[in-house]
Amino acid sequence: MGKVITCVEDLRRLALKRVPRMFYEYADSGAWTESTYRANESDFARILLRQRVAVDMTNRTLASTMIGQDVAMPVALAPTGSTGMQHADGEILAARAAKKFGVPFTLSTMSICSIEDVAEGAGPGFWFQLYVMRDRDFVGRLIDRAKAAGCSALVLTLDLQILGQRHKDIKNGLSAPPKPTIPNLINMATKPRWCLGMLGTKRRTFGNIVGHAKGVGDLASLSSWTNDQFDPTLNWKDIEWIRERWGGKLILKGILDVEDAKMAAQTGADAIIVSNHGGRQLDGALSSIGALPRIVEAVGHQIEVHMDGGIRSGQDVIKAVALGAKGTYIGRAFLYGLGAGGEAGVTKALELIRKELDTTMALCGLRDIRDVTSNILEPLDAVPPYARR
Repeated sequence: MGKVITCVEDLRRLALKRVPRMFYEYADSGAWTESTYRANESDFARILLRQRVAVDMTNRTLASTMIGQDVAMPVALAPTGSTGMQHADGEILAARAAKKFGVPFTLSTMSICSIEDVAEGAGPGFWFQLYVMRDRDFVGRLIDRAKAAGCSALVLTLDLQILGQRHKDIKNGLSAPPKPTIPNLINMATKPRWCLGMLGTKRRTFGNIVGHAKGVGDLASLSSWTNDQFDPTLNWKDIEWIRERWGGKLILKGILDVEDAKMAAQTGADAIIVSNHGGRQLDGALSSIGALPRIVEAVGHQIEVHMDGGIRSGQDVIKAVALGAKGTYIGRAFLYGLGAGGEAGVTKALELIRKELDTTMALCGLRDIRDVTSNILEPLDAVPPYARR
């Protein structure tokens, strides 16, 4: 990448320079005032760590499991829409980086590269994220395609029955397909590396939908289909049908409330993800890390609890694990790496997080990530008043 990169923030700054504004801001934005988007990050800062000394720090390991799958560290790549617009063939490149690193990659329903593209370009074993659409025949075929591609887990998103408003997307004319406004075209002209990459790939639309959904054969017919398809009638009974159709490991994403967590734990799913959709749905909702402890307390003995939202460092990962998360997900952190440097950028983001996680664990006096508990955290009353939210 040609620059000294020491943290995920460095990757973000580089992605800002290299990715067209409309696509960068699609990833780097939240709903309405973005208060929940910001809280996802800032609430980690008020969780303080206990530094320990004079302990043996040799032979450390971050190896763990998520839903019974071995992982190099308790981190997965989250499902993110339009990943292939951050960098040409973005989903394939991110899946390759994750596979080589030893962590799961989750492909979004709203990806640019299709399920089949990623299976061919990166190999089987990745996870697939499912949105429930009104066209249940299409949903059923999506599930079958994920099975045929060798996906090892299905991540069912529950918090997008209705699309939250993101002001930046409206102002940028981000739609399906994107509007080629004069400001957008001028901005793209300042990103020659990105443009050359996109010219060199055939993957520029939603690969899981175009040519697969009824009546969607091209970009022109895509917009009206996507606007009408997210299903507001989605309910707990639908999960049973999806679980039976899928027949494999199932993760429920978008849980932020204890009562919903209790309902989710009764569905037979293998894990839940404490998530507010990266602050992109209900603005003013609790941060993911703020919601995590109560949900772990309520259902952590019944179902595996994961979390996403606001993770930008290995320190954020260890704080989530200390509060009971058996796995975490990075979305924007790997997208910044992808936009900054393709596959190598995603690998760099994972390396940064691994190093931060490993160093922090050692300085907290532990050698095995599976031994991390809330004992590594200072009590909340130790947090200085200025750091309290």
